[in-house]
This record gives sequence, structure tokens and C-alpha cells, in this order.
Amino acid sequence: MAAPPASADAPRLPPPPAAAGDGPDRPAERSEASCEDRNAESLDRLLPAVGTGRSPRKRTTSQCKSEPPLLRTSKRTIYTAGRPPWYNEHGTQSKEAFAIGLGGGSASGKTTVARMIIEALDVPWVVLLSMDSFYKVLTTQQQEQAARNNFNFDHPDAFDFDLIVSTLKKLKQGKSVKVPVYDFTTHSRKKDWKTLYGANVIIFEGIMAFADKTLLELLDMKIFVDTDSDIRLVRRLRRDISERGRDIEGVIKQYNKFVKPAFDQYIQPTMRVADIVVPWGSGNTVAIDLIVQHMHSQLEEGRTGLGAPVPPSASDAECPREHAAGARHAHHHQGQGDQP
Repeated sequence: MAAPPASADAPRLPPPPAAAGDGPDRPAERSEASCEDRNAESLDRLLPAVGTGRSPRKRTTSQCKSEPPLLRTSKRTIYTAGRPPWYNEHGTQSKEAFAIGLGGGSASGKTTVARMIIEALDVPWVVLLSMDSFYKVLTTQQQEQAARNNFNFDHPDAFDFDLIVSTLKKLKQGKSVKVPVYDFTTHSRKKDWKTLYGANVIIFEGIMAFADKTLLELLDMKIFVDTDSDIRLVRRLRRDISERGRDIEGVIKQYNKFVKPAFDQYIQPTMRVADIVVPWGSGNTVAIDLIVQHMHSQLEEGRTGLGAPVPPSASDAECPREHAAGARHAHHHQGQGDQP
């Protein structure tokens, strides 16, 4: 396909030097090349326009490793590295992302519900952000308490809400962010943080997702996943023993001392601020289908820009901590995640 015409501001490159033997004595070859160019241009005009009914998507040019991708317009050149694909020619975000909050008790199935929503929603760009990434850094004394299952990770004070709010604000504005990676086996943050980029839809999940007033104001939809306490305990036992190296006595001790009281005091009361309550978690496919239908109606009303995203540039693809492609081409980041 012929390359798109250069804008008036784009620098013009000099024509390539003539090769040896391309003198006036070879008119036939030049005539054949001109004919091929005219045929290619004719084919371009005959091809149907892609995405009729929507404004044409801006084309980005992938440069070499040392140069960022560019978005050329009639008036200026915009550097698009680290930006989502719906920035306009003025360099500002045309639509704010749609943020969904998923709350519920430990091991209620929040991450599974989030994945099912992503799968059914089928939008091009999704970020899944887990509250588990934002546990505070523990002191030496707190580390010792955690090793003995005597530290309360189910209290609001265990989370860095200032960092959560600033991260979510930036993601909603389409900015790139650094997200900590929490290691549950050592109760500490890892050295390397993950880089996330803006998206059409942001799904934020965690046990205290609705416990902060400022955080609540950033969420466009609030969903509470309500699962029976016996099921949550069995799931937590299975997960902590198999994935986090805990023993059964320690898990039960922590559950009775911290997890259950925290649910009764801090988590269950937040059900009243939820827009939607999903009983039985991921097993309630009818509720999830209704949620997805409602979200589609919100998105179609122009709540967020849903144009097909420009594929990641070569420089972005080489970033080792870039988020990976998820189900149905939805690009989403998987944090530590909720309990299955």
C-alpha cells in the first residue's frame, strides 16, 4: 500500500541518487516504474475505508529504538510515547477513562469477576489494577509480627491510599504510572515496579476498594462481590497454603484474629455504597452479563473513547515491564490479584 502523504510541516527528504546505468538510455524502465506507481495509487483509492462512521484514526510512525513514536498533524508533531491512543491533535486526552471498582471480602472472587468482565466487555484497552499492590512497606518490628501471623493486613491502615489515589487519577487522565509489586512470601515490595499506561476502562479491585472517600469519587461504577464466608475461608486456606507457603494453623489463626473481624467492621458495611451487588461471585454469570450490558450502554453514550487503539510502538514493546495482551485483545495488567 502506498505511504500516506506527508504533511506540509513534515521535512522533505532529497530524492535518492541515480544508480549506475540509469541514464537517458533507459526510458523503458522508468516508464514501467511510473506505471506501477499509478496502479498502486489507483488500488488505494479503490480500497474501502476502514471503520466507516468513526473519525479516522491517527497514524503513528514507529521509529528506531532511540526515537519515540510520533503523531504528525497539520500543525504540529506530538510525541506519543507513554500515552494511550486517543490523544487529539492538541496533545490532550479526548475522553477520560471509565473506572470500575470491585470490592468484597478476602477470597470472594473479585479478580475472577474482573477477568470475566474483561472477557465479555471486549474493548481494546483495559487495565486491571489490584489493591494488593499497594500494601505499605513494613518496619522491622512489623515484619517480625507478619512472620508470626500477628500483623493485621486486613485493616485500612495497611494500605497506602495516597499512592492508590494518585495512581488511579493518573491512569484516568491517560498518563503512565509506576505500580509497586508486592511479595506475599516476604511481606515486602519488590525492587522493580511495573509500568502501566492509560486505558479505555480501568478495573480496580481490592478488599478496601470502597473504604476511602477520595477513592470512591474516582470510581464511575462500584461493584460488591458477595460470597459466603465458608467458601471464602476454604479458598483462602487453599491459596495461602499452596501459593504463599503458609501452614493451616497460621492461616486459621490469622482468619479468626484479623480477616473475619475486618470483614464485619470495614468491608461488609461498604456494600451499601455499591451500585451493584453480585451474589455468589463469579458463579453468577447472569449478574456479570447485566453489568457488561450496562457498561456497553455507558461507553456507547460517549463516556469514553473506544476507537481502536494504535498498536504499541517498537520502543514500547521492548520495555520489559510493559503490560501484556489479555483475553480478546484487551491489554490489561495483572497485579498480585485478589483471591481466586
